[in-house]
Amino acid sequence: MPTNAQILLDSRPSAAATLSNFKLVTQETPALQDGQVLVRHHFLSLDPYMRGRMNDAKSYTAPQALGEVMGGWQTYSVVNAATLGALRKVDTTHVPLSYYLGAVGMPGVTAWYGLVHILEAQAGQTVVVSAATGAVGSAFAALAKKRACRVVGIAGGPAKCDYATTELGFDACIDYKQHTDAASLSSALKEVCPDGVDGYFENVGGMVLDAVMLRMNDFGRIALCGMIAGYDGKPLPMNYPALILRSRLKIQGFIVTEHLDVWPQALQELGELVATGKLRPRESVAQGLAAAPEAFLGLLKGQNFGKQIVKLM
Repeated sequence: MPTNAQILLDSRPSAAATLSNFKLVTQETPALQDGQVLVRHHFLSLDPYMRGRMNDAKSYTAPQALGEVMGGWQTYSVVNAATLGALRKVDTTHVPLSYYLGAVGMPGVTAWYGLVHILEAQAGQTVVVSAATGAVGSAFAALAKKRACRVVGIAGGPAKCDYATTELGFDACIDYKQHTDAASLSSALKEVCPDGVDGYFENVGGMVLDAVMLRMNDFGRIALCGMIAGYDGKPLPMNYPALILRSRLKIQGFIVTEHLDVWPQALQELGELVATGKLRPRESVAQGLAAAPEAFLGLLKGQNFGKQIVKLM
């Protein structure tokens, strides 16, 4: 059996995560038992939710244990072949292998579920998504445009906003870094959403959520997927909670792994969008397992451009 390089969670962050929270080790791979398969990883997925698991706090899933592999960050893994969904064959004829960690994987299904089952987007409606050029946001745009929605993104920096409108199909994109408060960002939203916002897919929280809530139409829907602005443990106050009542808003948080029944339908649509060129996701690729911690910290700061992955082979 080959030796296995692994990134462990060595300590819990007290505020912002740092490189010192992680540890690179090499360990022996245990001998396979009946029904087990040794899997060599080609790519690793880095996702914002992993930051929440670094804290020893109550959440929708158990905290990452200290001294254990951080979210599957290792060269090899041992898989029980009988476990439902543990192994499946993927078609790389029209969809690159790494896309199965992003556009045609968990992030893509996340966008699909929020758009279809929570926002219930209809033709002619205006929908907004934060972290617009990331793995979820880019899939969201393609899915929403297919449904004839007006799609507006919120992203950080002119390069990302230009990519959103020229390659991802967004009707408009706002650079939140040009605004210091919710009122300013909300005014910018008003210009590109003259008919208000019918549905909002939330990945960020904080000032961005406040700004969009100010523009929500009556009976608007908000799919709450992530709160990356608060992943370092700082409170994220909501400044305009009265708008929930006044505008009769529906706000629903969701965890996509709790809705496995929709995955086949979502993945089929996402795969078709990629294969036909209607979804052209971008990737930020870190090279080698040792680069995973630094790439992950960069992701939390918005330094990635598109889906953040680590290439191991």
